[in-house]
This record gives sequence, structure tokens and C-alpha cells, in this order.
Amino acid sequence: MEIVVSKQTSRVEVTIVGLSGEVDGQNFQQVIDKARELYAAGARDFLVDMSSLTYISSAGLVAIHSIALLVRGEALPDTESGWSAYHSMGKTREAGKQQHIKLSNPSEQIKSVLEMVGFDNVFEIYKSLDEAVLSF
Repeated sequence: MEIVVSKQTSRVEVTIVGLSGEVDGQNFQQVIDKARELYAAGARDFLVDMSSLTYISSAGLVAIHSIALLVRGEALPDTESGWSAYHSMGKTREAGKQQHIKLSNPSEQIKSVLEMVGFDNVFEIYKSLDEAVLSF
């Protein structure tokens, strides 16, 4: 997995976190750590670019969920506690559509995973990066 960070400005500065390869149990913590680093440096609006993502496991979903909690100022789940981190995603679903984290360009396979777990009800998902940036 590779993480590429860039920024674009719409009405606000949008931090684009580009994920490529596979996000799974071996590397999802890197995504969380990068988001924490960016948040500490002042990033408040995140766009996760999935155009080069080929696979996402439940651990990868926890990483995206963790970014949502981070930008809402909530405590992140203890990723060492396994399923409880996954089950805490219900809190994000209850909070409704996220305003400060959005997703773009998932492949059909990734999109079906996002829909299967209900992330399409929680995150705005865009087909193009430009459209996603303009939505902020």
C-alpha cells in the first residue's frame, strides 16, 4: 500500500489522501497514523481518493471510520481490541452523512464493499476527484 497526500482548495482546503494497492490488517494503522499526522498539522477536510485502491478489508474500513471520528473530534477505537473497533462503526452510521470526510473513485469492487457495510449511507462517494473537491 502507498499513501500519497496532496491538497486542493475549494471553499476550504481539502486534504486528499490517495490510497493505492491494498489496505488490510497489515497496513491499515499506517492510514490512521497518517490521518492523525495531517489532522495535527491542521487538516480538517479529508478526501480519500480510492482510484488506485485494489482491495480493502474490514481493517481498511476501520481506518476510514477512524478518520471520520478524528475529524469529528471523537476518540478513536482501540484497534488492538479487534472486533470492538469494527463494531464501533455503528456510531458513525448513527451520526449521518459525514461533512468533513468524503470518498472518491472507488472501483466497482470497492464500491460494492462500501455499500455492503452501509458506508454509502455515511460517506458521500464521488466518481471524480474534481467533483468531490468541489463538494466541500
